[in-house]
Amino acid sequence: MVEAERPENIWVASEMSSSSSPAAIESRDFSIIDSTDGIRDDVRRLGIASPPQLDKGSSKNDLGFTERVLSAAGAAVLSAVTLNPLDVVKTRLQAQAAGLSYSHPLSNSIGRMAFFGPNMMFADLRCSPSCSRAGVQGTVSICPPDCFQYKGTFDVFTKIIRQEGLSRLWRGTNAGLAVAVPMVGMYLPFYDLFRNRLEILSREKAPATTWCVPVVAGSLARSLACTVCYPIDLARTRMQAFKEAKSGMKPPGVLKTLVGVVSEVRTANNFESSLHNYRVLYRGLGAQLARDVPFSAILWGTLEAMRRRLLGVVGNDTNLLGVFGANFSTGFVAGSIAAATTCPLDVARTRRQIEKDPGRALIMTTRQTLVEVWRDGGMRGLFMGMGPRVARAGPSVGIVVSFYEVVKYVLHHHASS
Repeated sequence: MVEAERPENIWVASEMSSSSSPAAIESRDFSIIDSTDGIRDDVRRLGIASPPQLDKGSSKNDLGFTERVLSAAGAAVLSAVTLNPLDVVKTRLQAQAAGLSYSHPLSNSIGRMAFFGPNMMFADLRCSPSCSRAGVQGTVSICPPDCFQYKGTFDVFTKIIRQEGLSRLWRGTNAGLAVAVPMVGMYLPFYDLFRNRLEILSREKAPATTWCVPVVAGSLARSLACTVCYPIDLARTRMQAFKEAKSGMKPPGVLKTLVGVVSEVRTANNFESSLHNYRVLYRGLGAQLARDVPFSAILWGTLEAMRRRLLGVVGNDTNLLGVFGANFSTGFVAGSIAAATTCPLDVARTRRQIEKDPGRALIMTTRQTLVEVWRDGGMRGLFMGMGPRVARAGPSVGIVVSFYEVVKYVLHHHASS
């Protein structure tokens, strides 16, 4: 009976706690198998069937890399679709602080002439049909400028819904899915891989450094995922930040947005076609890594410590609900802490991604951007959008980590049975 319960305990030890390394688990498994070889021979001679769990390895052997990727991708889809509105709100607040104007695009006669011609000069320019603050200037209804200025998280929500429609809160979701699925699909499996390898190495070479294994593994995995998926993330940010001048026109998608980014540089360089022009697709990558690497280090360092303590309280009685609860709660807290701490770097990243001047976009550095943000807005500017960022990051990390670990738990027990 004791042997039959070992797979569940091994899963908890190897997958959920860094206190027992894969090397130690494997060595214990092999010693048990060696010591029970004689017993198994006697059992076979007596014709007694041995429990199938005795021949199973640990969960990391039952669960392949493909299953881990699919688990992480499913978690990314759920998180991206559910929490995209908070990402839009955060981006709008940071873009406005960077100087991006959200006034009515046709609020002057030249703009109306350019779009509609002289017959449409006196179009109704209220921010929404229900707005009661529009004043009459001649025969034109024009809202005051503050109708188009965002004053806080809730104000962004209400104005986007009123002026652009509810669906605009999910603007950039297709880009979010395009970046989240491959990014998280790479991030979590490679984190598992790096963590397991580094744990073995640290226990053999430098036991005193075992505590920093999650920090290093998370940083490496995040750097790899961010670098591969960065152009799509650039498109998502620009899709969320900019309004469309024509209300009835379909906004550009991911590909069209990226083509527009490259076209800006080609125009500035007198239409010269070279690889240098495409370097703009990676502008802000330094700011992205400067944000995501510390975020990941703080996240996993905090999450693993809290998760180990929670699972230590539960012990060997961990079930599906326990796995979900431990991972969601620790992911929520760790994600919120990491998001709040790295908010200034997120502001710098957003500012670099929405920069429309191609020359400036290519020469600005993350440090210069942070200095500029501090000069323009002080501490408030550095932490602009922290509310929606934390409100999104906490649930997002909780959903992704708990979904990923629950699927791994279910697949492991399915394989064991």
